[in-house]
Amino acid sequence: MLFGFGQPNEEINAEDVGELYRSLSGRLEHIVRRHVRAPEVVIEDACQFAWSGLVRHCGRVRREAALSWLARTAEREAFKLARRELRELSLDAALDEAGDAAICGSTATLEELVEQHARLEAISELPGRQQRLVWLQGLGFSYDEMAAQTGDSSRTVERQLLRAKRILREV
Repeated sequence: MLFGFGQPNEEINAEDVGELYRSLSGRLEHIVRRHVRAPEVVIEDACQFAWSGLVRHCGRVRREAALSWLARTAEREAFKLARRELRELSLDAALDEAGDAAICGSTATLEELVEQHARLEAISELPGRQQRLVWLQGLGFSYDEMAAQTGDSSRTVERQLLRAKRILREV
């Protein structure tokens, strides 16, 4: 009997997962920590991923192989998460790096702030369709992406943006 229940060659059922978690969770984290160099949060996330995978695949995992299956799954996930963490910019890390300057924003002069406010006010005076397109363009959408988003043709998007820009220039 392994872990005090069932036969060694039996597959795990959903009720056994709770008992396995109580008996193996600490060992699993220790094993993954030993094999993967990653922040503690990544190790914990990877282990939880492995446990949720065991719940999904419990009918295919034998009791005696549970710990090795969990460790292999968690290690693979930890490596994947660690690679992703290196690739993606963490907003928390960016804020920590920038310090107070990021919170305060730019050091725009009063005149620049008034001008920005006037531009925003001018945009709010545009018809709703043109407002949406101006904001979508400001967010970096292409004409084709805006057309797909709004249901208009690319040519209609282009014409509406030209009209909006003309109005904004006049203001």
